[in-house]
Amino acid sequence: MNSAVVLLSGGLDSSVLLHEVRRRLGSGTLHALSFYYGQKHARELDMARIQAAAAGVASHRVVDISFFKELTAGRSALTDDAIPVPDLASLSAAQLVQPPTYVPNRNMVLLSLAAAQAEAVDAQDVFYGAQAQDRYGYWDCTPEFVDRINAVLALNRVRPVSVQAPFVAFSKADIVRLGAQLGVDFSNTWSCYRGVPPACGACPTCVERQAAFREAGLVDPLCQRP
Repeated sequence: MNSAVVLLSGGLDSSVLLHEVRRRLGSGTLHALSFYYGQKHARELDMARIQAAAAGVASHRVVDISFFKELTAGRSALTDDAIPVPDLASLSAAQLVQPPTYVPNRNMVLLSLAAAQAEAVDAQDVFYGAQAQDRYGYWDCTPEFVDRINAVLALNRVRPVSVQAPFVAFSKADIVRLGAQLGVDFSNTWSCYRGVPPACGACPTCVERQAAFREAGLVDPLCQRP
């Protein structure tokens, strides 16, 4: 592997992944790709810019696909202003299977665009930070999803691109530990779905992040922010 594209949201998982791929590539060419899709927590894109610079990427594109917000209206608490981001504690067992924070087909769309860029820059691999989630789940962050995306991409007759999800079987604490080993600046990542500092501490991703730092024996710097 001498070049790669990383989907970089600016969150915990993708930021650690970016630095892990940089470690694997060595002096190879690393491209970062971020998207504004109308997410309430667009603050994460500022963190993506910081992490991309820290990793020394060859290019970092932030692509505006905000039309996605209108296209999926009424279906996601992450993009619809009329749907509040829920506390994790308020979700039923049925909702934990696919919570209101799921954005319809987001990962399939983003990976398709990332594969297009990878093909254009002669990168064989696209990395994304899919993680099984410790307390809730998304169907497009599973090994089955990755396998089937790759089966489609393998149909390319000239420049097939492969999607890599090295964290898919990791716990969130595993990712925190790896990030600490890599020297990732966790203060320049953003996870809270509500998007306004300080992090709320109650939405699904906040609860999971805080639990991961506790399990890893580390302090989350976002909890210390005023």
